[in-house]
Amino acid sequence: MENALASLKPQRNVANALLISTRPKQWIKNLLVFAAPIAAGSITNTKIIGPAIIAFFSFTLVASGIYLLNDVIDVDRDKSHPKKSTRPIAAGQVPIPLAMAVAVVSAAIGLTMSFAFAANPDLGIVVTIYLLMNIAYSNFLKHEPVIDILIVALGFLLRAIAGGVADHVPLSNWFVIVTAFSSLFIVVGKRYSETQLLGEDASTHRASLGKYPIEFLNYARTLSSGVAITAYCLWAFEKGASAPKGALWIESSILFFVAAILRYALLVDQGHGGAPEDILLSDRLLQVIGAIWMIVLIIGIYLSR
Repeated sequence: MENALASLKPQRNVANALLISTRPKQWIKNLLVFAAPIAAGSITNTKIIGPAIIAFFSFTLVASGIYLLNDVIDVDRDKSHPKKSTRPIAAGQVPIPLAMAVAVVSAAIGLTMSFAFAANPDLGIVVTIYLLMNIAYSNFLKHEPVIDILIVALGFLLRAIAGGVADHVPLSNWFVIVTAFSSLFIVVGKRYSETQLLGEDASTHRASLGKYPIEFLNYARTLSSGVAITAYCLWAFEKGASAPKGALWIESSILFFVAAILRYALLVDQGHGGAPEDILLSDRLLQVIGAIWMIVLIIGIYLSR
């Protein structure tokens, strides 16, 4: 039986397996560093885009190190997971000492970059907080219900904050609230899908999963999406009131933001929320809705300048 299962695992060389272990698909999350400059209408400013790119690569390197560390710590649990058992480290395709060495080097380079090359040294502080928080998460916080959800959601928020900090772009209260609760909505959806997929075995993979009743996860999804939508509406009308030329476009973007939330919620209910990056990269309708939302919003913001 073990030989049969082993034959089902993808065969990879060490270099390719190591790259896969850094989760390239998840690098899409780091695009959040560009959210603050876009919302402020300053993304085309050459003095802004440079620090934003530095922030993107800093988070990519540090996050890649964290993914490697997490897979090393979770290697035994991942072997019992129906999907995660094919991860290179769990499948034995990347030696654990090599994974740890690359994790340390990757995180160190990303952290150094955030302090040395950004226009604002505060970026390094944000990246340091992200790194330390995720080390704690990988070792013990991920086993604490609610706390594990908040930590992952905070990871999204720190990326968005880093974009503002790196570029000296002020972050509005509504921007922070929308980002925080949209992130929470995505993370809760991930936990919902994992709980549904693993069933009674959820707690053996991660202790916190067995402590989440479906009713609680549904409540948390409703709460987080409701706050995110409300905050986005308030931001859009406030932004429109201060910039009449682009008001109609900015306010119209509410429809597409809500449509994206609803589409994502439907996909989660269909069992596709376990890997948010896969949804974003594969669901064509969600991509179309997201593209229209961004186009309408950007037009409104730049008309308002």
